Amino acid sequence: MPPVQCLDWTKKEYIDKAPIWCSVDLRDGNQALIVPMNLEEKLEFFKVLVAIGFKEIEIGFPAASETEYEFCRALIEQDLIPDDVTIQVLTQSREHIIKKTFEALAGAKHAVVHLYNSTSVAQREQVFRKPKNEIIDIAVEGAKLLKEYREKTPGDFKFEYSPESFTGTEPEFALEICNAVLDVWQPTPDDKVIINLPVTVEMSLPHVYASQVEYMCKNMVNRENVIVSLHPHNDRGCAVADSELGLLAGADRIEGTLFGNGERTGNVDIVTLALNMYSHGVDPKLDFSDLPSITEVYEKMTCMKVYDRQPYSGSLVFAAFSGSHQDAIAKGMKWREEKDPEHWTVPYLPIDPMDIGRQYDGDVIRINSQSGKGGIGYLLQQKYGVDLPKKFREKVGYTVKSVSDHQHKELTPDEVYEVFRSNFVNKETALKITEAHYKQENGGITATVTADYKGSTAVYTGSGNGRLDAVSDAIKNGLGLSYSLVTYNEHAIEVGSKSKAAAYVEICDKNGNSFWGAGIHTDIINSSVSALVSAINNSDMVK
Repeated sequence: MPPVQCLDWTKKEYIDKAPIWCSVDLRDGNQALIVPMNLEEKLEFFKVLVAIGFKEIEIGFPAASETEYEFCRALIEQDLIPDDVTIQVLTQSREHIIKKTFEALAGAKHAVVHLYNSTSVAQREQVFRKPKNEIIDIAVEGAKLLKEYREKTPGDFKFEYSPESFTGTEPEFALEICNAVLDVWQPTPDDKVIINLPVTVEMSLPHVYASQVEYMCKNMVNRENVIVSLHPHNDRGCAVADSELGLLAGADRIEGTLFGNGERTGNVDIVTLALNMYSHGVDPKLDFSDLPSITEVYEKMTCMKVYDRQPYSGSLVFAAFSGSHQDAIAKGMKWREEKDPEHWTVPYLPIDPMDIGRQYDGDVIRINSQSGKGGIGYLLQQKYGVDLPKKFREKVGYTVKSVSDHQHKELTPDEVYEVFRSNFVNKETALKITEAHYKQENGGITATVTADYKGSTAVYTGSGNGRLDAVSDAIKNGLGLSYSLVTYNEHAIEVGSKSKAAAYVEICDKNGNSFWGAGIHTDIINSSVSALVSAINNSDMVK
């Protein structure tokens, strides 16, 4: 912890603006891959990062390998870097490495040269075996060399310094070495520098890191001309929390990777961090409107897999299989449509999946044996225009769940519709109405129907208040059936074809057993009759 209390960050409720983003996918992320990207893959990935909206991109360690060097030169010589994008490269505090780094950068329109040396107690004692003053000398000498080589290299260059292993460094010493570097660089409003405070290894709870960041921000010399940057790794699984609390503590910039790829357990996941801000109404200034495509490119370039439940980007993160969750989502969507379409407050969904390229029917409402009537009904309505009555939803829901349970698999939307269609829609076994004629007489309707029942054809007549009631009376008279018509609903189908109509009928036999049927046809009368016949065919009366 810092030598003085630094808890002003606790008074802030939220992050109110996007930080400066720097992608380190092509350096930190790349060096964490089993097989690092080749030149062509790095060029393709760079273009993706630019399209997302990153204005600062760390492209590698040019002095470390020929591929890194060639990549830097290709970007510059082929003029592949947009004018508003700054590339960043890493270098140790050693002259031959700094020299080759500037050779790689010659002619760059805008570049950040990122200098680092390790400062932690463990590194000082075990690796370098040097006292504090010699560790400071390494940083100061590197800072001077950066200034020297900037003067004789064509291009526009800014500087960044990282006390590597900051979280294992005494805060007072981290401050001392950073201030020593700043004394060399003497930043100005027109030539600001970056001081990066990396969580090289997570060693504490996020609130401790936040206090360390606040301490540095409050005591750093020339703070108004310094961009304080964070580079959290994820050893304890807290990189996003470290970043969020660090931003509250005064940091201006985040270095991270798409989906959190990086050394050991990874870097901070910029997708998660940015969309967390988005969920609070803050524009992250990065475009993730087609996140599935970005995920696809990332997996192709890195041979890594985005975990199915990874926040926002995983294939299942918006998926609701639970019946109660589906019902709440379906009702929330309807409420939003009717009451407040401008705001997103749907239960269980922190953001609108459509905003990042996901679909409600394929990504949110997912159907298996755990699903409920609300989700199944919502899917049928949204994708196929079938708006089932509430009681019918329950019957269809149990039927669909039974199929999924017996087949031990998730059902696709088309499979769900097929279960509905085959079990309830336009059923013509054992009873089929082949012809119907209507006449208005005696204050009502008389129906004459030609019916095929279990292979025998006959003509039946009945009367009622309307056409459906008259057909029902004819069927009862002709076949000697005893039932009552309990529920009737109808609507136009607006999905797929506006020329169709759907009707739903519930009947009850003399024992109180309920049976449902649906009819879909271009003519509403035919739909109604088909729904009635389907309900009868689903009953025990004709079996």
